[in-house]
Amino acid sequence: MKRLSGALVAFLIMIAVPHRAAAAEFRFEPGKNLIPAPSDAALWPAFRQQLHQWRDATRSKLNYNDALYRRPEFAWSARNFSCCFLMVCDETFYDPRRGLYKVDEFLDHGEREFGGYDSLVLWHAYPRIGVDERNQFDFYRDLPGGLPGLRRVVEGLQRRGVRVYIDYNPWDTGTRREAKPDVDLLVDLVQTLQVDGIFLDTMTQGAADFRTKLDAVRPGVILEGEIALPLERLHDHHASWAQWFPDGDAPGVLRHKWLERQHMQHQIKRWDYDHSGELHAAWMNGSGIMVWENVFGSWVPWNARDRSLLRWMLPIQRHYAALFSGAGWTPLVPTEQAGIYASLWEGQGLRLWTLVNRTNQPVDGVLLKVPARPQHRYYDLIAGRDAAAMIAGEVTVISGQLGPRGIAAFVSGTREHLGDDFPALLAQQTRLSARADFDATTPRRATQSLPAAPSRPATRVPQGMVEVPAATIDLKIQMRARECGFHDSLPPARHGFAASYQFKASEFPHRVTFPRFAIDETLVTNAQFAEFLKATGYRPQHAEHFLKHWVEGRPPAGREDHPVVYVDLDDARAYARWTGKRLPTENEWQYAAQGTDARLYPWGSELQPGRCNGGETGGTTAVKAFPDGRSPHGCYDMCGNVWQWTESERSDGRTRFCMIRGGSYFSAQGSNWYVDGGPRPANFATKFLLMWPGLDRCSTIGFRCVVDLK
Repeated sequence: MKRLSGALVAFLIMIAVPHRAAAAEFRFEPGKNLIPAPSDAALWPAFRQQLHQWRDATRSKLNYNDALYRRPEFAWSARNFSCCFLMVCDETFYDPRRGLYKVDEFLDHGEREFGGYDSLVLWHAYPRIGVDERNQFDFYRDLPGGLPGLRRVVEGLQRRGVRVYIDYNPWDTGTRREAKPDVDLLVDLVQTLQVDGIFLDTMTQGAADFRTKLDAVRPGVILEGEIALPLERLHDHHASWAQWFPDGDAPGVLRHKWLERQHMQHQIKRWDYDHSGELHAAWMNGSGIMVWENVFGSWVPWNARDRSLLRWMLPIQRHYAALFSGAGWTPLVPTEQAGIYASLWEGQGLRLWTLVNRTNQPVDGVLLKVPARPQHRYYDLIAGRDAAAMIAGEVTVISGQLGPRGIAAFVSGTREHLGDDFPALLAQQTRLSARADFDATTPRRATQSLPAAPSRPATRVPQGMVEVPAATIDLKIQMRARECGFHDSLPPARHGFAASYQFKASEFPHRVTFPRFAIDETLVTNAQFAEFLKATGYRPQHAEHFLKHWVEGRPPAGREDHPVVYVDLDDARAYARWTGKRLPTENEWQYAAQGTDARLYPWGSELQPGRCNGGETGGTTAVKAFPDGRSPHGCYDMCGNVWQWTESERSDGRTRFCMIRGGSYFSAQGSNWYVDGGPRPANFATKFLLMWPGLDRCSTIGFRCVVDLK
């Protein structure tokens, strides 16, 4: 056996033997989701030893069985590094005017900007759910093309190598109930759509019988929860979110990933504009990232630096997926620069080092000193070229560069172990390096208001309308922060959405000057809309759910004077044009509802019984049923009965939305995540995300019109 040099012996002792004097200064905390690591490098050997001891003891205590991870149909999960959280209503994914899903266009953009997606969550209902009685499964059924159309979307994604999750909201118990339990409905949906996973919103784990039922209809479907997974369920949940896990200066170790190397965890801090910490955690732990910019209709973009880092990481993670899910992981190996941390991955005759720069300054110079190996060559996997490696005795000195908050990767191996496809990986990384950008500025995106359709001013107040006089008043629009409760597409805080802001009321005060206008005394009724159809022959481009409550093309008997519902924004606009009117802006609507004294309700400061339809009958009521609830200007039903469209459509290029006003008879009970239902104050606005007519037409939304007065 060849004698080891003194330098190499010292090196091996440094990484293998605990530093007894210092070890007592560090408290090992394996109960945390991201096990904190000591900042002092002298403590790292003891830390690693504690990690191994804890892993062995915990697997023994749990009588851990990794049989599900070894089944071939689940192998994809360990390679699922990049998951995109997609709002199905995102304008880059669905074109509402042409009525087309843009699967390939969306995936092409993901490849250019983020390095491509391994999987995608098809998010559908929240924050829209609760406006009407439709449940979360109805929202999938009512997407463009129904479930057959969604199946084609899934096929298109899978054809491009992207696995697909559907979403489950366990808190949805206050909408329409079905004969089957939720678990069985989900299993049916998995079978119909042939998806690959279920995202368990707000959940730590799936029900005990989930696994058996899923395996019976489609092999290889995984469960992934939002909240940290209990260790006791690690064996049958192949993935989990690593959401808002706090980390220290030295990158911590993901507890679940350390215990089960094939378990995939997706790092996510959805309201943050700086994702470098999540990227570092994924890079040091061989784990994944959740890419999420359209956060429930709020715009939280990734900056150029973080996109560049992810584009660098993903080809390496995918190429060496077996290493990142294998047994040869050594966290926190020594480095030669302050603020630089590294993990070592070994197997298949290779050594791979992943490095992160925790500082905001570029680092250039010697980074690693590692034991030399005969016939091994060294490569810089970020730059895509030979590494600056110099052999000094039996130690190889590796030099390189890391940008501010940047990453590095080096691999060593023989030509045989590196493989025939290795040159292609280097070439790809070279191309990616050429377009790297370390600009950490947050991209901005303006929210544009669509101009209201013009109407010809009337010389006098038309029949059935009331005058609203000219005035300049201070309006206060109130919204509730449900992650989308902002007056545009940007979260209220510059650095994201603070948890303390959740569910609280926000006011958007502004001074508005109103010229004279007239507004419909009542909501447009079924009978009036029937006259419009008879006179014009109007038929919408997409007829799904159009006047769904009518019977054989006629208003329901006895409800002719109830407000027309199951009309979308364009249907309402078409009616308004026919009458020579237009829809009210949300400011006009609020002024007409509360007058000049900022009263909370059309009749005064408090909600009072007998003044509005608060849901007592379980449906709509006649538009003049509550004369005591009229506004100061004489308008009926400005509170309760049905929500009302306003001419306030806005878009940021990713999310279309419209403010609806007044509340309705319907209120989904049981969860804060629902849209606020029931009668609402005159200053209350709900941000209604627009998707397409089949979803936008609701049993609880109607409209009234306005006209300008000369």
